[in-house]
Amino acid sequence: MPFAHGAAGPRAPAGMGDVPEPCPQAPLAVLSKVELRVSCKHLLDRDTLNKSDPCVLLLMQSQGQWMEVDRSEVIKSNLNPVFAKIFTVDYYFEEVQKLRFEVYDSHGQAGLGTHDDDFLGGMECTVGQIVAQKRVTKPLFLKYGKFAGKSTITIISEEISGNNGYVELAFRAKKLDDKDLFSKSDPFLEIYRIDDDRSEQLVYRTEVVKNNLSPIWEPFKVSLNSLCSCEEKRKLRCVVWDYDSRGKHDFIGEFFTTFEEMQKAMGENKVQWDCMNPKYKIKKRNYKNSGVVVLLDLKIHRVYSFLDYIMGGCQIHFTVAIDFTASNGDPRNSCSLHYINPYQPNEYLKALVAVGEICQDYDSDKKFSALGFGARIPPKYEVSHDFAINFNPDNDECEGIQGVVESYQSCLPKIQLYGPTNVAPIISKVARVAADEERTKEASQYFILLILTDGVVTDMADTREAIVRASYLPMSIIIVGVGNADFTDMQILDGDDGVLRSPKGEPVLRDIVQFVPFREFKNVSGAATSPSCRERRSSRAFDVRERERERELAPLRRGPESRARSGERRTRSRPCCPAHGQCHVPCAVCRVSSCRERRSSRAFDVRERERERELAPLRRGPESRARSGERRTRSRPCCPAHGQCHVPCAVCRVPCAMCRVPCAMEMRRGSIQPRQWGQGALEGDLLAGRLQGWRALAPAEGISSVPRALVASPVARLSAPEPDTPPRAALPTRSLPPSR
Repeated sequence: MPFAHGAAGPRAPAGMGDVPEPCPQAPLAVLSKVELRVSCKHLLDRDTLNKSDPCVLLLMQSQGQWMEVDRSEVIKSNLNPVFAKIFTVDYYFEEVQKLRFEVYDSHGQAGLGTHDDDFLGGMECTVGQIVAQKRVTKPLFLKYGKFAGKSTITIISEEISGNNGYVELAFRAKKLDDKDLFSKSDPFLEIYRIDDDRSEQLVYRTEVVKNNLSPIWEPFKVSLNSLCSCEEKRKLRCVVWDYDSRGKHDFIGEFFTTFEEMQKAMGENKVQWDCMNPKYKIKKRNYKNSGVVVLLDLKIHRVYSFLDYIMGGCQIHFTVAIDFTASNGDPRNSCSLHYINPYQPNEYLKALVAVGEICQDYDSDKKFSALGFGARIPPKYEVSHDFAINFNPDNDECEGIQGVVESYQSCLPKIQLYGPTNVAPIISKVARVAADEERTKEASQYFILLILTDGVVTDMADTREAIVRASYLPMSIIIVGVGNADFTDMQILDGDDGVLRSPKGEPVLRDIVQFVPFREFKNVSGAATSPSCRERRSSRAFDVRERERERELAPLRRGPESRARSGERRTRSRPCCPAHGQCHVPCAVCRVSSCRERRSSRAFDVRERERERELAPLRRGPESRARSGERRTRSRPCCPAHGQCHVPCAVCRVPCAMCRVPCAMEMRRGSIQPRQWGQGALEGDLLAGRLQGWRALAPAEGISSVPRALVASPVARLSAPEPDTPPRAALPTRSLPPSR
């Protein structure tokens, strides 16, 4: 049995009006939001004295595992519950999204049980099935596919129309009827929406106020889409009940209204309705009402998306926060994530530039705030979690992305990396600026906070609270995980697997956080891998390089006639690879461009097939090579003078064209024993090999003498033996294969 545990809104931009909100995220797939309402009938009674206290868990399958998305409230002593909780899920039309609804018997403060006796039944379906049918009723099943008696579950779906505003309501009642004999009533209020087909959908259920005939219920928030389907004249039915612990609630009275009528309660005005009991109205002549329900306050909040702010003329205010905790490593060490390499930027700079270049297009002044956290800063070297990296607390802005990079590089030598990784102060600081901007009449700025960190935050509870508060402001947060740490816990802040909630249980108003592990999105460049072709990063990166090579070789496969017609040169004079000689095709290892004239299309195809057979093990990926017992890297030298290769030249099969030292393939065949080459390893052997290779080549080319440049070349001079070192035996001369 699968089981898993788990103020006013932003001001409208000038000239926007009531703009329907697009999806808060912009994924590659088509996304829409769907609301699911759940009810059950004829549930199993697992309790001895009372009836079951059901609760529904919603789980979604992700990467083969069931993850809890949300859960409903617990309804006491009820075998036919109608849950007020509304589940909101993302709907992707082109994906199969599997859902599982599990019903459990709750045990008060002990929570949901995990034993089979507490399981009342489950049902699996897909989001597409619910959306297509709009109303799905299916039987519940126990373990091993057994029916849970006559138990059924009903799910009603409704797609969110796009207007994602919400309303805050505050009700109270006066002089309600007393339904209890020895005490006063325990009233609670339910609000139902009447649909076009005359069916009623439960919108909200208030808490129970014990022993009170004039209760004041807590204010609550509900979306306009759930309350009235964004139709102000749609009828609403409000019912007042007297709570009974056995589940048999006593009916006190009801009244009908519309959202249009409720809006009269805005400001200091109040609206009230007579709570009527139809049976009493018929039986009693002098019956007036069973009490009065008063709407104390109504506030409408419009939720605007990022696109609404941008289209409304808002400018982006970009802030970057950089993690300077000690877990990044000493910046003077090349292994540190903050190490300043003079030849290439570190991962912090790569992530900063990647995001900043996009955001700067929406910023008119091109000034970015740059903050740091988790370091000791001068002059007192006290730990700070929201300091300006330009050390100007009055003005933390830098001129463009280049200004942020320069401030970052100049800041590193002045601070001491420390800890812990607290990001709540940074979020709260930017949120205060956004709140001040929202209070102005213009509200012309939208704030984006980019947090670059190398690990999981230590103040998770404070961070969740700060994010919930910031979700009411014109603000978004991008968290980029730098390095190879485990960022699994950071997915909680993203909210993709469920609604993010504060420690007190309050959900975010809108999804404003996006977490990205930088290692999954950075490009694997050729510079990251040495020309000696170490172990390939992954099969995917290898396939990308293969496609590039195929595009490069496409003109060669068309033959000499086609190349002549297209005006392409048949010869290329640029060198191919200094380590592997001048070949007829790009080197099979380092992928440097080709050089000499191709002999013929037929000979080229023969060599191409030979090279394909030789590279076949590399294309099978690291897993296949591990299963077949092959080593993922080969460390035997091909050419001691020009680097270590995995394979010899894939086409011409000759030793290195510069020094004529045999390649690793010949050493592996046993014709020549491999030797250990270190500093000063060439000595006389390299010079001897070059001279003998030249002598072998001289008769065929008609050359009578050894060129002076060959002996006096830098390689030859480096390889010349020291005066006191006896010369070693020269490598055996090896003749070149006949040219084709």
